[in-house]
Amino acid sequence: MSTSIPESGTEPGTAIPPPECPAHAAFAQGAALTALYGPQAQHDPGAVYEKLRAEHGGIAPVELEGGVPAWLVLGYRENMEVARTPSRFTRDARIWRDWNEGRIAENDPLIQILGWRPDLLSYDGEEHRRLRAAVNECLTRFDRHGTRRHVQRYANQLIDGFVEDGRADLVTQFAMYLPMLVLSRLVGLSEEHGPKMVEAIVGMVSGGEEAYAHNQYIIGTLQALIEERRRVPAHDLASWFIAHSSGLNADEVLNHLRVVIVLGYETTTNLVSNTLRMVLTDPRFRASLTGGLMTLPDAVEQMLWDDPPLLVCPARFATHDMHFADKQIREGDLLLLGIAAGNTDPQIRPDLSAPMHGNRSHMTFSRGPHECSGQEIARAITDTGVDVLLNRLPDMHLTVPEDQLTWTTSTWSRHLDALPVTFTPRRRPGPQSAPAAPAAFPPVEPSAAKDALAVVAEADAQARMDIGRGLWASLIGLFRGSR
Repeated sequence: MSTSIPESGTEPGTAIPPPECPAHAAFAQGAALTALYGPQAQHDPGAVYEKLRAEHGGIAPVELEGGVPAWLVLGYRENMEVARTPSRFTRDARIWRDWNEGRIAENDPLIQILGWRPDLLSYDGEEHRRLRAAVNECLTRFDRHGTRRHVQRYANQLIDGFVEDGRADLVTQFAMYLPMLVLSRLVGLSEEHGPKMVEAIVGMVSGGEEAYAHNQYIIGTLQALIEERRRVPAHDLASWFIAHSSGLNADEVLNHLRVVIVLGYETTTNLVSNTLRMVLTDPRFRASLTGGLMTLPDAVEQMLWDDPPLLVCPARFATHDMHFADKQIREGDLLLLGIAAGNTDPQIRPDLSAPMHGNRSHMTFSRGPHECSGQEIARAITDTGVDVLLNRLPDMHLTVPEDQLTWTTSTWSRHLDALPVTFTPRRRPGPQSAPAAPAAFPPVEPSAAKDALAVVAEADAQARMDIGRGLWASLIGLFRGSR
């Protein structure tokens, strides 16, 4: 998946390529398309959404990197209708008109996000129900309390790494690792894979030439795991996918493990970071939390409304020509769910400062048949992990003013760059301090890993040398021990 932002000075409202380009002429009757990338969209995506809402209403013609046209759904009700009506708006990218008519290059980075794969995200109808049943049934086999014990264990391990220092960056030392450590365990990978998978996903999401190598590392690692679990089943998702009665084939097992690892990590990391920022910076929530008037799950839900992990969710494709939200949509048009825009629609939230505690009607996990199957795991990682952190370090304080916090933003999401805090240094507890996280079968290092990853070793080595481009690249260097 690539969400890199071009270095050009494209401002929203600028059409690149120009309106006379065939791609634009075939879309939205040649209307000028607002770019969802470039400096202004990166600096304040919310302002771009509101400008589009004022100009176009519930849905607006926009442009993705490379001049790819799309519709951005802005209204809450419009988002609900698109998400809930697969007969009109399908997830199946094989009907994407711009792809079928040759306007999208085969190596376009957007294919990593929008392209068809043999997984539940790419199907509707009976095939989607088969695949979703397998994923849902396997995810629900995890004991809720057992999952939270995993979160507690890994949160304590991460905190032990900086508790004696009296200072930490809660993004790069906590939020960026906790979700992957938990997800790796649930999928079936050993703990040692957690940091390596973080590195690979960050590299893939950052885009550029190295994204392919990182994606191949993820695939190779999961293929090795699958081979191992065919020989030695265990208490994990890989084993359950393989054995499920729906008869998942090899490609389906691999792609669904990839969905859990990549999407689960990306969204949960952002949710953990955003919740920590809220707890540390918003005096209303801080007072409520310390005074016992608000629970952490309430705080998480507020974040899911105000700062969703994904700003824009790909993708739907119109199944036929139609008139929708006062616009003429053509068969095969690409539509994007505007999660952040829908959550702030003034038709449903006229006062954005009003608390939304306990209200789960936001668009953050989508709606309809493709609503996120792993949302409860994301909530468990976030509220349990933040709770452990607050209990261990109750006197944390942000070391910079809130208005100096920065984000790296793409079309699809925005990542908090850093959350530096200070606290009273404490002694690192003994090795038995962290609660154990028992499993019926402990995860093992796949014995076939070396063979399965040999094909990507050269590409991975090249990616290790290329760490000079932007924030996410510098984080890759950080994960490898260089500062």
